[in-house]
Amino acid sequence: MHGASVVVTLSAMSPIGTFRTRLRSLLGEQVRRRLPRRCRKPRIGTYVVHVEEGLRLVMQAGLSDELWQWLMDRGWRVPTHHPDRRSYRDIPVSFITRLIDSDARSREQVMFEAIMSAQPKPTARKSS
Repeated sequence: MHGASVVVTLSAMSPIGTFRTRLRSLLGEQVRRRLPRRCRKPRIGTYVVHVEEGLRLVMQAGLSDELWQWLMDRGWRVPTHHPDRRSYRDIPVSFITRLIDSDARSREQVMFEAIMSAQPKPTARKSS
């Protein structure tokens, strides 16, 4: 083993990695994630997120394969981390329906309006 170097990595599962993760959470620091891989069109009712913009929508009936490709081209993906503790703003279902019904020329405008109407997802409250 002459000349071989040993590289020590801190995995998230190690005690030090766990400590670093908790410290980041306390400080509100988020680790940037890579854009998840492209995938097949998800089933109706599946959450789809735009990690970079902090947006989330629910897949609706009638969303075409072509519209799914358009969404993926703009960074929308099915979340790969479960449970996903990130906070997202939800795009109203009415705007998803408008997006489905819109033609290719007006999609950008409909998506802009949908993003402007997005609301923070409701948080679960503990009952006393």
